[in-house]
Amino acid sequence: MVHPSAVSAAKQELRRTARRIRAEISKRERRWAAEQLAAYGIDFVAPPAGAVVSGFFPVGDEIDPQPLMLRLAREGFQLALPVMDGKATPLRFRLWTPGDPLEEKAWGIREPLPSAPEVISAVMLVPLLAFDAAGFRLGYGGGFYDRTLAAARSQGKITAIGIAHDVQEVPAVPRLDFDQRLDWVLTPTGPRRCVRD
Repeated sequence: MVHPSAVSAAKQELRRTARRIRAEISKRERRWAAEQLAAYGIDFVAPPAGAVVSGFFPVGDEIDPQPLMLRLAREGFQLALPVMDGKATPLRFRLWTPGDPLEEKAWGIREPLPSAPEVISAVMLVPLLAFDAAGFRLGYGGGFYDRTLAAARSQGKITAIGIAHDVQEVPAVPRLDFDQRLDWVLTPTGPRRCVRD
């Protein structure tokens, strides 16, 4: 069995590599990628009409899901954005409609105002640094989405879709027991169902 400290070190090394690879993507390719995500939509997971889909606003050079979120709003889905309560806690989600005001929080993350209703998502769009075919993702190390997905899955069904550029795929993401899998990854070349062991 691999020691947790060795897994953590491998994750840190992969984060450095993944950040470099993602930073090398041109602005033109980023715009094209965002448009491609929107063109695919999320029909491949067959969400119920009017379901709550939680998205995110890109930070730094993350892939931009905003065109996709705008499409989902036009299709009648309810949108939500994550809210952080602090370290070592799951994210909560508040309803957000395009044009609603946002407030900037830690790390430049924009959140709905406290007056926005809290909701439970049926589909979660998940940012990442790297992913593999099995659905494991590499995040930034805070564990927010792992805790959130674990909590959501303990209460019912949720579909987790990683949002990424194709170049963010790696052969295998180093992982520990608490790391949560994605169900799908949506890239500019289309949706990929994650392969279970």
